[in-house]
Amino acid sequence: MINIKRITINSALFVAVAVAPSIVSLTPYVSVSTAYAETKTKRVPALREKVYSQLARAQKLADDGDVKAGLEALDSIKDRSSSMNSYEIAMMYNFYGFIYYNENQLDKAIAAFESVVAEEEIPESLRLSTTFSLAQLAMANSEYNKVIKYLEQWDSINTKTIPDNYYVLRSQANYQLKNYQEALKYINTVINVTEADNGIPKENWLVLQRALYYSLNQPIEVTKTLEKMVKLFNKPDYWVQLAGMYGEIGEEKKQLAIFEAAKQQGFVKTRSHIMQLAQVYMYNGLSYKAAKLMEQGLLSGVVEDNPKNQVFIAESLVQAKENNKAISYFEKASEQVEHGNYEQRLAEVYITLEMYDEAADAARLALDKGGLTFESNAYVALGMAQYNLQNFDASILAFEQAEKHKKSENIAKQWIKYVKKEKLHSETLKQALL
Repeated sequence: MINIKRITINSALFVAVAVAPSIVSLTPYVSVSTAYAETKTKRVPALREKVYSQLARAQKLADDGDVKAGLEALDSIKDRSSSMNSYEIAMMYNFYGFIYYNENQLDKAIAAFESVVAEEEIPESLRLSTTFSLAQLAMANSEYNKVIKYLEQWDSINTKTIPDNYYVLRSQANYQLKNYQEALKYINTVINVTEADNGIPKENWLVLQRALYYSLNQPIEVTKTLEKMVKLFNKPDYWVQLAGMYGEIGEEKKQLAIFEAAKQQGFVKTRSHIMQLAQVYMYNGLSYKAAKLMEQGLLSGVVEDNPKNQVFIAESLVQAKENNKAISYFEKASEQVEHGNYEQRLAEVYITLEMYDEAADAARLALDKGGLTFESNAYVALGMAQYNLQNFDASILAFEQAEKHKKSENIAKQWIKYVKKEKLHSETLKQALL
């Protein structure tokens, strides 16, 4: 029996490939005009008119789409940087950083922003925003140790309320480094704080929390997270995943109920979901519903018309005691394979239906095709069919072949003894009637 409890879990549902952001949303860079105005009111080195005009020119070129010209203008400024103060140099590198970032040259962007925070005499707001941007860039560049380093630097100088992104980034970086317990601490913090303020956690936070609990082998906590995700976001995959987790923690009735609820909402549409629900039906003894669901899937073209699925329907119908309906599915499956396993099952179904001629034919065909997983079963079926057709010698011969297999040795011996007795009785009866 397939382990239905794990089936929905093993379908890549908990691979958190989407945990890390693919696009970094950086704090908007400080424009040259804003920086120039700040130096008039704050205690930072002055951004002199001459440098301001040169940076403004480079900024305009880049903003107008001529990135090459903008970089050349910055290079020209850099050549004379020995005469510039800390704030002017920082602003130059700040603009380098955003040009490189916009061009998706993350390594160069990181190097430029590191040069910004390396300058001592810059506004704390610029140092904070740039350090946080460095953490975001390092995350996008898969440099997870650097993410943590930058966030620790940011934490050491921050005096204001810690934003949600801080906790999420620390959690994401630790997740990627497989520091799952540390990662869980940060993502739980932001979720708990949000919920305490009657807020709604973001979906990607719960995706990460779920992945962490799963990585830490805490299925009950995974289930609790998925319960939230179902309530808050009502997505088909979350319903199916929740059903799978209920199976994982031994709540099979809840598993079935959740899957049924998902089906009623029209969420069970994909091949994977249909097959998972069919197997859950089978696990819960609802074999006829399993067969009908798979039949509908075949008819709609969502479920592949292949031997494996044909046999699943057939076996479901057999368990539902709908043997007549199972025959056509076994026949379709047998036509698509070279081995005789499905003819063997047909022989057994025919015997149940007392269709002994058909059973004997199916058993012989199974043996002729070969490649049987349990060859002895085909001989047993053939022996039983021949016995019921009163072909005692053929029956004994078939059981003698079955006797050669360890799996069926004992039952074959019993049948041989029984058939010989019946043969003798039949012959005696015939003699008495003559």
